[in-house]
Amino acid sequence: MNTEKLETPGADLVYDVRGPLPPDGGRPPLMMIGQPMDASGFAALAPHFPDRTVVTYDPRGLGRSTRKDGRSDHEPLTQAGDVHALISALGAGPVEMFASSGGAVTALALVTEYPGDVTVLVAHEPPLLTVLPDAPAAERARAEVRDAYESKGWGAGMAAFVAMTCWQGEFTGDYFARPAPDPASTGLPTGDDGSRDDPLLSDRSWAVSGYRPDVQALRSSATRIVIAVGEESRATLTGRTSEATAELLGRRAAVFPSHHGGFLGPESGYPGRPEDFAGRLRAVLDDAG
Repeated sequence: MNTEKLETPGADLVYDVRGPLPPDGGRPPLMMIGQPMDASGFAALAPHFPDRTVVTYDPRGLGRSTRKDGRSDHEPLTQAGDVHALISALGAGPVEMFASSGGAVTALALVTEYPGDVTVLVAHEPPLLTVLPDAPAAERARAEVRDAYESKGWGAGMAAFVAMTCWQGEFTGDYFARPAPDPASTGLPTGDDGSRDDPLLSDRSWAVSGYRPDVQALRSSATRIVIAVGEESRATLTGRTSEATAELLGRRAAVFPSHHGGFLGPESGYPGRPEDFAGRLRAVLDDAG
């Protein structure tokens, strides 16, 4: 694996390349992106594609990539521009792409803004609150996570986040009437270290979950777009956003093994089934799934 750095006006982007450039065998590079997860999150998935040149990267301000724009928020169009710059720097033409969570939102923005960059996109569980029938309630639930984090710190914020993302179905009055989640009951810390810069729990990534996809552009795109959903998460928030996004694009979501992090290994603390996940991803990329 080779690690490189791409310097752009707004950020220095660190990326990893597994395999040769240009790739062997005539297939384009397979790029894997996430957000707020960095490249380390693909450590269990990437090795299942030894026949492909796999590219991963750390989004600006995350992991090894540093920002130079003076900002701390995460914005899909900005990140799409970064990914476009990286694809151009690879010099191997358009890529195939697997994109997870907020990375899937970035990828949808990328396909819209730079239509020649991606031939096949598998967008796994994009957390697009804007596509939900209960979008205002989902945004209220998101705000409760931010408020818990701001008032009591990481443990309280993470407990609220877990409660939100594990909730089954629409956010009804029952959700908002429940007691505030207790971090201690799930082994989360109850202390407060004073930091408030977590991209998942603060409002720094609200532009990601608040992104409104350009449905017409995506429907007419030459990119083959597959919206993917985990078999264990279909009734949860990101499962519902995936199903709704797929429906807007006039198709059904492709079901993948495990949950929102189904490609993660045991080192993550929330392991999925990376070998099975990789097999399903390979089939979908090859249009056999």
